[in-house]
Amino acid sequence: MAMNKKIFITGASGGIGSAICKKFVEKNFVLVLTSSSDDKILELKKQYGDKHYYYKINLSNSENVQNCLDEISKDHKDISIIVNNAGKTQDNLIFRMKNNQWNEVLQTNLNSNYQIIKSLLPNMLSNKYGKIIGISSIVGSTGNPGQANYVASKSGLVGLYKSIALEVAKRNINVNIISPGFISTSMTDNLNEEQKKNYLSRIPMMRFGNPIDIANLVFFLSSDDSAYITGQNFHINGGMLMV
Repeated sequence: MAMNKKIFITGASGGIGSAICKKFVEKNFVLVLTSSSDDKILELKKQYGDKHYYYKINLSNSENVQNCLDEISKDHKDISIIVNNAGKTQDNLIFRMKNNQWNEVLQTNLNSNYQIIKSLLPNMLSNKYGKIIGISSIVGSTGNPGQANYVASKSGLVGLYKSIALEVAKRNINVNIISPGFISTSMTDNLNEEQKKNYLSRIPMMRFGNPIDIANLVFFLSSDDSAYITGQNFHINGGMLMV
């Protein structure tokens, strides 16, 4: 299988995003990375150098997303892997939730995935090859109080990816979802000791996962070792939820 070693990754500067980037750099892939701010783009350039490509993209603005994607799909017809990893939270109880909190999280976490896949898929169809991987969350399957918008976006991804998996299954394109549980990132660093204890007590392995645990599965799902796997939602959560 002639595979172009070019991968598109959103949310490249986050904890999980960084682990995914490092994994693919080690394997000599060319990265096409997006991030939300000029500062983060500069950081990424410093980290990975000028063999790779960087795009500032505001996933919460559908027009900005589309303009950027039009450019990327023209410039990079040979992207063979899409990893939609970016996500944001704006937590609130449902009766206090503002419309913009709902809309922004749904646009960033769900609608942007629709836009990205729709824009980059035609090239994959032409190349008769592709791997599309979305990052959902354990809460997409369990629910979480105060996160109706985030959870709706993350469970929405599962339905979106399964449907697309069915549409492209005959075209040598695999589409899968990964649902992380609690992973050590800046998000878990912000928890106080009491919260940490509470979460750890619900994880049979009694520890948080590491970003590399996610990156390892992303890499497997991007390789031809997983050629017969599509439309699946993989949980990586230390046993916290068994589906």
